[in-house]
Amino acid sequence: MEKQLVKHAVASLFEQPVHVVNVGLEGFADELTSQGTPVTHLDWQPPAGGDAKLADLLSKLGS
Repeated sequence: MEKQLVKHAVASLFEQPVHVVNVGLEGFADELTSQGTPVTHLDWQPPAGGDAKLADLLSKLGS
C-alpha cells in the first residue's frame, strides 16, 4: 500500500508546472528560458573567488 502512495506522489510531481532555480552558470538559465521554462537565476560565485586561503582568512573575520 505504501509503495502505491509513493508512486502516486512521484507521478503527481509531473503534473505540476516546473520552475527552475539556476545557480551559477547563466548559460543554463538562458537555455531554459529560451525553451519557455520559468527560471530564477542566482548569480553565485564561490567565496573569495575560489581562493581557499583567502576564504579561510575571510571566514575568521566573522568569528
